[in-house]
Amino acid sequence: MTAKILSGAKIANEIKQEVAEEIAILPFRATLTVVRVGEDKASAVYVGSKVKTSEELGIISEHLHLSAETTQAELLEIVEKLNTRDDVDGILVQLPLPKHIDENAILEKISPEKDVDGFSPINVGRLWQSQNALAPCTPAGVIEILKRSNIEIAGRHAVVLGRSNIVGKPMAMLLLQENATVTICHSRTKNLAEITRQADILVAAIGRTGFVRGEHIKEGATVIDVGINNVSDIEFARELFDETELEKRLNTIGKRGYTLVGDVNPKEARERAAYFTPVPGGVGLLTVAMLMKNTIEAAKKRRIMMNGE
Repeated sequence: MTAKILSGAKIANEIKQEVAEEIAILPFRATLTVVRVGEDKASAVYVGSKVKTSEELGIISEHLHLSAETTQAELLEIVEKLNTRDDVDGILVQLPLPKHIDENAILEKISPEKDVDGFSPINVGRLWQSQNALAPCTPAGVIEILKRSNIEIAGRHAVVLGRSNIVGKPMAMLLLQENATVTICHSRTKNLAEITRQADILVAAIGRTGFVRGEHIKEGATVIDVGINNVSDIEFARELFDETELEKRLNTIGKRGYTLVGDVNPKEARERAAYFTPVPGGVGLLTVAMLMKNTIEAAKKRRIMMNGE
């Protein structure tokens, strides 16, 4: 069996096109404000992608780049000002934050109506109670991949590997809302492969490079790889990629010093799964698209409540 590759790019472009069409007929322009603290290189790349996509689709984008010395009190004050600004529809504080800042305190401060990342405790609570809420972008993107690829969720056994607040837990709840039977596994789960092999849909978000092997995958399953990891070791790369992809990946390591790999061993997954999301080119591309969708949803709800636009 050779797995069919589920293109994140194709689905992300569909969602962004839908968002752009909706923006074109709205009587206002939505505004997304992204706050970045410090000089984390990965955060700079992610924020740049979000700002660029916002502008391409017609969303007004603000980028507040603060020094790493910004105090927690100062950041809380900035978030509160954004909460009270009528022209700001979405607030995103890029994680991770410097160690001296309590991330939970910042996330709690963001107005739930403007929390386009879906990390506010209020939105998390609404999600768990199956209320209408802004859902975290990556798990919401996984649901879009499954639905738009005509992969049945209802009645299927879904196993989520990972229990983070950002991906694992909300992923499990969104799958449950789609009437899947859901199991959450993590680093302390015993007999892990026995459980993951029961999955019709396996979502890997454990943060360990190439951890999910063929032994973890049920024949004919759908495997969704949420992980993003750097691999620079050439011998390890040979274990991860088949001959159709290996040369390209080795060339990338030669040029950049690394290649991107998820939490799933792609060579072994393709031999057992029916469907598989690649890294790069899979779930990661959906995250930004879903952020744009969340921003428009937040803007519509808030402005309609505010002044009936």
